[in-house]
Amino acid sequence: VQLQASGGGLVQAGGSLRLSCAASGRAFSSYRMGWFRQTPGKEREFVASVSVSGGSTEYADSVKGRFTISRDNGKNTVYLQMNSLKPEDTAVYYCAAANTYTNIGRGYDYWGQGTLVTVSS
Repeated sequence: VQLQASGGGLVQAGGSLRLSCAASGRAFSSYRMGWFRQTPGKEREFVASVSVSGGSTEYADSVKGRFTISRDNGKNTVYLQMNSLKPEDTAVYYCAAANTYTNIGRGYDYWGQGTLVTVSS
């Protein structure tokens, strides 16, 4: 599976962005999908994940109530809707695909290239 993330950019605090991650290759619908983020000098951080069917989602406490992860298996795409953005949400965001249930980065098998989100105060 190859993953291509897009949708990052510069936004003011309180604004919104929607990230997309398009997958190529077969069997996208068999992978759990996740979003992670990383800032310089910090470890990669779990943001959100969605089950293979899209029926179950999980979030980091820091984004709960503000971010929404979803997937469209017909379009081989996973999304991250980010609302009420804060300066501390500034990071490079990565999408990833896992063969098993996990919210730990090392448990994911495939990674996209990352898209930069910058939130100005």
